[in-house]
Amino acid sequence: MSGIRWSYAINQWKPQFDDFVRREQHERALKTISIAGFEGVELNAGTGRWEPLGNPQQLAANFGSTAGFLAFLEECALGAVSSWFWDPQERSMEHLTGPLNPLDPDDVAAMVGRADEYAAALAELGGSVLVVRPAPGAGDIDPLDDAAIATLATCWNAVGRATAARGVRTALHVDFLSALRRGDALAALLDRADRDVVGLAVDTAELVIAGIDPVAFIRQHTDRVWHVQLKDALAVDAAEEYLEPHAHWTVRVRGGAREVPRWFAEPGADGGLVDCAAVLRALVDVGYTGWVVVESDQSPHPAASALLAGYEVQQTLRPILERTP
Repeated sequence: MSGIRWSYAINQWKPQFDDFVRREQHERALKTISIAGFEGVELNAGTGRWEPLGNPQQLAANFGSTAGFLAFLEECALGAVSSWFWDPQERSMEHLTGPLNPLDPDDVAAMVGRADEYAAALAELGGSVLVVRPAPGAGDIDPLDDAAIATLATCWNAVGRATAARGVRTALHVDFLSALRRGDALAALLDRADRDVVGLAVDTAELVIAGIDPVAFIRQHTDRVWHVQLKDALAVDAAEEYLEPHAHWTVRVRGGAREVPRWFAEPGADGGLVDCAAVLRALVDVGYTGWVVVESDQSPHPAASALLAGYEVQQTLRPILERTP
């Protein structure tokens, strides 16, 4: 019997900071995720009153408490917040802090405190993974040398120990703009990070866009794969535009020199470059247990993408698990 559980990422419903702020919008999205066949939802960290689902303080402000949000979730026929994606380099209005940098030792204590807050809420919401962005974009910093890798490892080891104390794992999410994509930086970080408290979140589309085969990646890092985000990719960054300054805006958002209209799509999309069935077979082969979070970043029609993703899971992916002894 497979230990894989299916969740869906809610991030695609918020294309602009002032969108997706009303409770009825959240209710519709969560019910859509439920009817598409998913049992959990992955939240995206955010700050301020425009992000009612962005952090534990906002959940309390908008739903009375974390337990109040869980009750709302259950009313929408979902059982858990599987995970929370957190980029510490985003400022926090609730804490009156600017970006926290994992390359700055002075920021580690604040990062540990923030991660502990998310982990405490996740534990109450039935979740098990805090997904973190472990390093800045490659175009915004110098290449990571040994000293920088050691600093990152110290930071994420401390965060991992804090979340583990809550029963929540810390998983590093390497996106296609990450400084860890450069050279052997990721391998060096994994060598230094404590494998008991720091793992990997495999994002299939981000890896494909970066020119990395997610199936081979899963097989290479069998014991470190603690979380999976399954989405399709529609283009590859073959020109290494991730090295451009401010590539989040110029490449990821605006599409780079080719003006790629959309990097990501739901699994099974026309023109998709990710073999999602092969990914799932690899997860089964290595004995993966945990959440598979389906995503469709940048979707122009989020509800339709969720339903199409649910169809792909039910018709193509779940049968792979059912055929597993």
